[in-house]
Amino acid sequence: MDVNLGAVFRAIQLFLPLLRAAATRSSPARVINISSINGIAPPPLPTYAYSSSKAALNMLSRHLALGLAPSVTVNSIAPGPFRSRMMRATLKGPGEEAIAAGTLMGRIGAPTDIAGAALFLASEAGAWLTGITLSLDGGSLLSPTSSL
Repeated sequence: MDVNLGAVFRAIQLFLPLLRAAATRSSPARVINISSINGIAPPPLPTYAYSSSKAALNMLSRHLALGLAPSVTVNSIAPGPFRSRMMRATLKGPGEEAIAAGTLMGRIGAPTDIAGAALFLASEAGAWLTGITLSLDGGSLLSPTSSL
């Protein structure tokens, strides 16, 4: 909870004067939190603290969106299966192919997928969005065969 929630809250508090100073009426400053689809729907693995902390991060983002608008937008990206250190054991367990098959898009997320989502939220195109959690999961939350 301290890493996934507390550290994020403290960092936003520390950077808030800079965020407000950078904001204009047409271009608010941006906070983009990295959550997880496990904070949206509980996974089959017993990752109670992780999933709960990511759900709390989604709610913190919405609370901060309320409190910091209109000068700062606060949104979350909730990645699904991506190759990462944290996912290494999961990808080895059932296998990358099985996990990819559990997404509607039939693949694991690529670095460009998460970069594109962050760039969108940070760009002028994302200036009207605040308080959202963007599920970046290739449709795994919708897939009846998802193992996540």
